[in-house]
Amino acid sequence: MATSKMTGDTAAIPAPSYLFHRHTLAVRVTHGINAIAIAFLLGTGFNIFNAHPSLYWGHYGAEADAAKRWLEIGSATTPAGQAHGFVRIGSLTVRTTGVLGISTGSNGRLQAIAYPGWATIPAGRDLATARNFHFFFAWVLILNGLLYLGHGLATGHLRRDLLPRLKELGPATIGGDIIRHVRLQFPKGEASKRYHILQKLAYGGIVFVIIPLAILTGLGMSPGANAAWSWLPDVFGGRPSSRSLHWVAANLILLFIAVHLMMVVLAGPFNEIRSMITGKFRIDPETAK
Repeated sequence: MATSKMTGDTAAIPAPSYLFHRHTLAVRVTHGINAIAIAFLLGTGFNIFNAHPSLYWGHYGAEADAAKRWLEIGSATTPAGQAHGFVRIGSLTVRTTGVLGISTGSNGRLQAIAYPGWATIPAGRDLATARNFHFFFAWVLILNGLLYLGHGLATGHLRRDLLPRLKELGPATIGGDIIRHVRLQFPKGEASKRYHILQKLAYGGIVFVIIPLAILTGLGMSPGANAAWSWLPDVFGGRPSSRSLHWVAANLILLFIAVHLMMVVLAGPFNEIRSMITGKFRIDPETAK
């Protein structure tokens, strides 16, 4: 019950808040390891990308012909001699000076580099170190992900919390959840104990689609994996195509993280973060209207 009522003129007394065990220890531990692994994978991945900041489709890459690149992050000089950074996607070019293409280095001077040093691991150009850490944390992500999936299947967490039910996929349900999120109307009471459809689609999409795509396309670029599974690059249309899809997957993960953190802040960071550290989530019952 949301409230307990008293007779006479006495106002209804709201039911007290209480702590609900929201996340198991296994979910909390694997979540933390995943967060660390993905942070290193993104940072080292940006450093690796800086070695050749262009993307292609097909079986051939690193072409001198810029017309064959579907994406490029670089720098150019205006007729007046002023350098500027840019991102080119197809025929669309956007100036991104100060963030992408050209940014301020640790010495305070402008440098021509795709991703700035503050976003890469290591901070400077170091392809060898970035590759070593990238491969290490890729295996951390894979092994930790397998543990998470195994636990989720054994306990029913995946079926119960992440897989949408057929009735939840209706336009009315999805549209209603979108409207509530836009209005920042977050679930209260018993409804806050479970994931709603947008959360299921977002979390399920990351767990079952985007991260597996990043892993498989990463293997599709690896010479060692290609030697073991020669057919793998062809699944994605070639190693350059694997690199393109890998970059797209990485940026979708980055977008998910940004939105996820924003939702945590808006929904109440203390309660949300506590639930992921201790497993305890405070339930605030809705008051009667």
